[in-house]
Amino acid sequence: MAKKKLLLAHKLASAMLSLLLHPRRPATTAVSKPSTSPPPTDPFPPPVVHHGALPPASTQATTLVVDVDAALLRTSAAASELFPYFMLVALEAGGYLRGLLLLLLYPLILCLSRGAAVRAMAAAAFCGLRAGRFRAGRAVLPKWLMDDLAAEAFDAVRAAAAAGKGNGRPAVVGVTAMPRVMVDGFLREYLGVEHVVAPEMKVKWGFYTGLMEDADGQALMALAAAVVGFAGSTEFLDHPVARSCKEIFVASSDEKRRWRPLARDKYPKPVVFHDGRLAFRPTAADTLAMFLWLPLGAFLGAARLAVALAVPYKYSTPILAATGMSWRLKGGRPALPSGGRGQLFACNHRTLIDPVYVSVALDRQVRAVSYSLSRLSELISPIGRTVRLTRDRRSDGAVMARLLAGGDLVVVCPEGTTCREPYLLRFSPLFTELSDDVVPVGVAVETSMFYATTAGGLKCFDPLYYMANPRMCYTVQFLEKVDTSPARTGAAPSTDVANLVQRRMGDALGYGCTMLTRKDKYLMLAGNDGVVRSTDDKSAAGAPAPAGKKKGDKSTEKSN
Repeated sequence: MAKKKLLLAHKLASAMLSLLLHPRRPATTAVSKPSTSPPPTDPFPPPVVHHGALPPASTQATTLVVDVDAALLRTSAAASELFPYFMLVALEAGGYLRGLLLLLLYPLILCLSRGAAVRAMAAAAFCGLRAGRFRAGRAVLPKWLMDDLAAEAFDAVRAAAAAGKGNGRPAVVGVTAMPRVMVDGFLREYLGVEHVVAPEMKVKWGFYTGLMEDADGQALMALAAAVVGFAGSTEFLDHPVARSCKEIFVASSDEKRRWRPLARDKYPKPVVFHDGRLAFRPTAADTLAMFLWLPLGAFLGAARLAVALAVPYKYSTPILAATGMSWRLKGGRPALPSGGRGQLFACNHRTLIDPVYVSVALDRQVRAVSYSLSRLSELISPIGRTVRLTRDRRSDGAVMARLLAGGDLVVVCPEGTTCREPYLLRFSPLFTELSDDVVPVGVAVETSMFYATTAGGLKCFDPLYYMANPRMCYTVQFLEKVDTSPARTGAAPSTDVANLVQRRMGDALGYGCTMLTRKDKYLMLAGNDGVVRSTDDKSAAGAPAPAGKKKGDKSTEKSN
């Protein structure tokens, strides 16, 4: 009996083992006929990939899809290459604490995949920012993105786009891993990209949550098959948009290393205005150096300010130069009038302290006129009280004429606002009607870490940011006097004389002359016209506030 039980158990174990190793197919009640229909086909066949090549100018593609991050810009496909752009957002839109947080996350970012790293940087840079006030994508980033534009890639894109125009479809489509709010303005306004495929930042209650929604590439899926892709790495082949491409040209890493930055005179649209405090590209190493410098920079700035206020020019100049705060005079000093007559100096506007260096170069006290100036800037000015103007042509002209009649050396900046780039804004012609001659003064400023101007930040800190730079240099150049008597007597239009002064100054400095104004600058960088009504103005208490401004706003006209 025991032998039979043992035999039964052995057979049961063998059957179970057979089922595990050789499972039986389920029985079918009917024999299925072989299918005669063809297998489903992919509506987007795999693209033809050309490695180490640029899109040919003779391509007949209706649309060119460009990998912005790794092809159009001189960066690699690594997420760390996008770190400076997110740092610009963190510092300029969020502040130094947010920038420090992003910097501390950098070692983690290096360990993450590209997609996860971009999401981590976006969360640190955007979380908590007010969406309605975010302007870094149009005011700050275009300058740095344009600096990183590859000349060879741009030429290839422009040629291919020209061949594909006139068919009713987008000629160029930009694909990027950066949030749309960072790059959309740059790609559309400066490069003429018709469609941008980029992630969207989620907004809750008017604030960015720091989370991104994937880019919607369905619109591209419906494009005709004649679509050509241009990428800087093979990672682009995994992007959903790559499925709509018939051909993809992938530039090699060796070729990209030889690419040059696009020359300024080749820009499709000049970058005249940009905002932000940073005067350097904030890579992780350079950002770390900035944070290490800040305590020393604050102390050094205070020491420089004390020397400038307390020590005469003759002795303060070599002392400040030893700390990295230097200036140079290009050419000679002009002959000053005698007999108690005043002299008018027309100066291009780079920072609030332009008149200070004109005074240093002349070794004489000057009177600066300005449309607005913070109380702090007035207190720390080494040239005395600045004369405030009101933008009322008659009263401002009377004020400056009275100063000249009193024998003062008057410095005026006809541009009315500062410009960082090598361009001159339109000169207001009022200065040409105040004197029989004017001395044009060209100034140029070089800084290594911080810009001393801002359109959207606190202007009272402008001189302090300048003095906190590790090194900086002002160049002052006095030009030959220009006869302005025809404008004063009405023999010639004052605008023509003002344009003449602008052209001579532009030729001497190597700057381009434009007809852009203060209003153009503030509309682009700050979303207003640079004029905000103050509640202290009793005479205008019942007047309507300018568009986009509330009546209760306390501020002044902006000249920087």
